Amino acid sequence: MTDAKYPQVRIVTERLLNPDTVERVMNLIVATGGVRRVILNGPRIPGVVTVGPAKGSPNPHAMRKPIKIGEQKVLLEVHVGTIVLELESRDFIPAIKEACENGFTRFSFYIQEGRYMKTEPSLVDYAKYGPDADKNIIGLSEPGKSGPIILQGTK
Repeated sequence: MTDAKYPQVRIVTERLLNPDTVERVMNLIVATGGVRRVILNGPRIPGVVTVGPAKGSPNPHAMRKPIKIGEQKVLLEVHVGTIVLELESRDFIPAIKEACENGFTRFSFYIQEGRYMKTEPSLVDYAKYGPDADKNIIGLSEPGKSGPIILQGTK
């Protein structure tokens, strides 16, 4: 196994996060600088009910709402449980930890360093995006979903 060019960290909390907490923590994290890519992981919150007698009707879920990260509005489509970050260097990890300590005030969390997102295209990525795929979006979107969101002007 080769070492990744950019370090990756995963922030794991003891519970699922509400949108206000996600917004507060993500703004603190993005303000630290050095963040290349972000994935918000958790159970999917569909926009419409997918099974049962209410199938096809709108799903009014309080955790599926837009948040503002920097100047960008982002619709949360998952109930966030973990935050995965790819950083410019390991030098930013202490600042990320401090941002989390300031953002998560009512419950605990821990930060793990490892490899949590793809760094090179796979055969499936080649089939989805072609031979000239942008390596910055590899592993960040699912087919048929909204795709990645580019945060600009957040430094």
